[in-house]
Amino acid sequence: MKFLYPNRGQKIYSQNICKGMEKECKSIEIEEKWLKQWDEKMYYFDWNSKKPHYIIDTPPPYPTGSFHIGHALNWCIIDFIARYKRMNGYEVMFPQGWDCHGLPTEVKVEEKYGIKKNEIDREKFRELCIKFTEENIRKMKATAKRLGFSIDWSKEYITMYPEYYSKTQLSFVRMFKKGLIYRDYHPVIICPRCETTIALAEIEYRKEKTSLNFIKFSDDVVIATTRPELIPACVALAVNPKDERNANLIGKKVKVPISEQEVEIIADEAVDPSFGTGIVMICTFGDRQDVKWWKKHELDLRVVINRDGTLNELAGKYKGLKIREAREKIIEDFRKEGRLLKRVEIEHNVGVCWRCKTPVEIFPAEQWFVKVDKERILEMAAKIKWVPEYMFERLKNWVEAMEWDWVISRQRIFATPIPAWYCKNCERIIVAEEDWLPVDPTKDKPRKRCECGSDEFEGEKDVLDTWMDSSITPLFIAGWPELKEYPVSLRPQGHDIIRTWAFYTILRSIALVNEIPWREIVINGIVFGEDGRKMSKSIGNVISPEEVVEKYGADALRQWAASGVIGEDLIFSWREVVASSRFQQKLWSVARFALMHIGNGSAENLRVADRWILSKLNKLIAFVRESMEKYRFDEALKAIRTFVWYDLADNYIELVKGRLYSGKEAASAKFTLEYALDRILRLLAPITPFITEEIWSKFRNGSIHLQSYPTVESKFIDDEAERAGEEMKEILSAIRKLKHDRGMALNAPLKKVIIYTNLKIDPLDLSFATNSKVEITAESPEIREEVVKVKPKFAIIGPMLKERAKEVSKIVESLSNDQKLRLQKEGLEVEIGGDKITLMPEWFDFEVKRFVEGAEAEIINTENSVVFVLC
Repeated sequence: MKFLYPNRGQKIYSQNICKGMEKECKSIEIEEKWLKQWDEKMYYFDWNSKKPHYIIDTPPPYPTGSFHIGHALNWCIIDFIARYKRMNGYEVMFPQGWDCHGLPTEVKVEEKYGIKKNEIDREKFRELCIKFTEENIRKMKATAKRLGFSIDWSKEYITMYPEYYSKTQLSFVRMFKKGLIYRDYHPVIICPRCETTIALAEIEYRKEKTSLNFIKFSDDVVIATTRPELIPACVALAVNPKDERNANLIGKKVKVPISEQEVEIIADEAVDPSFGTGIVMICTFGDRQDVKWWKKHELDLRVVINRDGTLNELAGKYKGLKIREAREKIIEDFRKEGRLLKRVEIEHNVGVCWRCKTPVEIFPAEQWFVKVDKERILEMAAKIKWVPEYMFERLKNWVEAMEWDWVISRQRIFATPIPAWYCKNCERIIVAEEDWLPVDPTKDKPRKRCECGSDEFEGEKDVLDTWMDSSITPLFIAGWPELKEYPVSLRPQGHDIIRTWAFYTILRSIALVNEIPWREIVINGIVFGEDGRKMSKSIGNVISPEEVVEKYGADALRQWAASGVIGEDLIFSWREVVASSRFQQKLWSVARFALMHIGNGSAENLRVADRWILSKLNKLIAFVRESMEKYRFDEALKAIRTFVWYDLADNYIELVKGRLYSGKEAASAKFTLEYALDRILRLLAPITPFITEEIWSKFRNGSIHLQSYPTVESKFIDDEAERAGEEMKEILSAIRKLKHDRGMALNAPLKKVIIYTNLKIDPLDLSFATNSKVEITAESPEIREEVVKVKPKFAIIGPMLKERAKEVSKIVESLSNDQKLRLQKEGLEVEIGGDKITLMPEWFDFEVKRFVEGAEAEIINTENSVVFVLC
């Protein structure tokens, strides 16, 4: 057989390939088959490859044990990109990491073993966390493989292992030496539930109803607060100097209830006179505005809330109560004392911990910080290509609104140790040398004495924020500190972590190598349930990837993922999954038909239908390539599915079946079918890797995923053939409809079809498809029309002509055929009772038969042709 597909070296196996293809596409069986047969090494990245490199900074998910639907969406997008780039000649690195450290694991381990982390040895607790995490990684890794992700597992990294966290510690050491990391006593955000510091980026805000309490401090001083439990922490009151009601209070002093401390009423233009009474209580600390005022006015510090969310001795008799308990108790007592004047229900935003949703507090403490150079970060971030472009504004808004540096120390156990000690003699901070790493200061000691000569040290017990691990992922995969290639090509991630992962990674890349981390960042949305709400176990709208795969397979789930628009949130839709599954069956049926006929094809004498579909296919290739380059997977998939379902299956195959079955002029149709199937499979391969691999294996050697992505062959672009082909499609569709309307079988023969057109339409394929003789003519045939029946519309002529209506009916019946035709087209003047009346066409219903070449004919008008169907 003459092989007509250069550059790939595959061959057709047999003329009877389809014997191995059942009618039904059994997606799950196909997928399980290829999971066993695929060699993962075909996805391994080779630093020495001469191909252009494309390195993806893949998100390392938190190992919860469940690869949720949001993960599936994000990783499908990454896999589409990775597979597409490979097929376009790139050496692609698609690594997989696991961001292990964190409080959720500690909580789960405590629950699993019925312990508290401080009740057992620190190292033993860490071992339990590692064991728990490793089990979860195994589960999630299995799901990732089942979904067909082309991950390079030789580049897998796990942040809780020394080979990774030693790099985290190295980054800490180098940034400390540059003066970019420091330790300071400063107000920080704490989560009372987690009992640890959290960063500003880890706060979520939710609307909540609460009471605004109007509390009398003195006869002329009434404050309004939602946080009466912070009254013992009050260090000043403030009013706006432009507030005519309260300006006279500036400079006065007043006693604070509970603490009995005397505080001054100060002036500050940041006070909103319209809120409450216009008199604001400044506490250390109720919110970030309190911190600003505390710094600006150099106020005292009165910390009344402990790390665990209880009140301390400064709260007097309320000592030991939890925040909410203290709030209600204080209000109850103030009511009894007559201090509570009124309560008003309001709605306000409450900052909560993004892990446990507990309201956060501000607590002053010695902590480690990373300096944030806003201008430098935004300057460098602007050099990155953001997709969608507007996502850069989200980063910009976040950075510009930042008020504090990044606090990186955490009061936990399962995390990267901060490589630092404190000299017991002089309290000097000792930070590890690079060649000491990795270290655990709770177990290891510095390898040299302090400058003061002492060798007695206390190891740092705080650990690093998890984002300190994950914010060096592009550096890690690029081989840092000995960078092999940087910046990397791509960061794909969700928009919900722009202010954390994206921001922190940019900051750290600048700090460590003075470079942007990636050339491009692609932002996807999050997944909502079919009810339009964010997926939540409590709501009951959670769908797992495993559930979808068990019912419809991974390829159907991947098509659903491709249906979303990059940057926008996506609603999970069973309907879309089902539609995707149906498309796979359609593709399977097309392939099964094609594989029955391909072989011995030739492109030497292509007919109109062949040139039409080849032209459309090559334009499709151009469109899909452009869409894939722009990450518009939804547009690419929709275009492919439309082409396969309607153009190829419903029209081209129907047009050429006659040639294929008869053997007459079949070579060009065989070539075209093979060409189309080859290109369609390769176009779809990045999105549906399983079914495309299965069909490909029926007529080609080697994996489809090692082939080139289709490129446009301009020699097949033929606008004239497309116009003719589209016209043939419309004519065939119209004739099918006519047969259906007449109750005829679609393969019922017709006497003849005459097509009056200026287009170069191919009569052979239409003749086979309509089961009739087809004649193409540039001259309109002679048409004879016969009016079989004229029926008056009495609802119109009755009210108009009254008793004459019946006479009209008789007159019309007596008209000649020519007169009836004139009446139908332009109206006719008649005489009734001596009066002349013009009858209008719209007053009647006409039944007209048309005859061409002596036979009755149906006339069909298309945009470019008139079709005469002789039945």
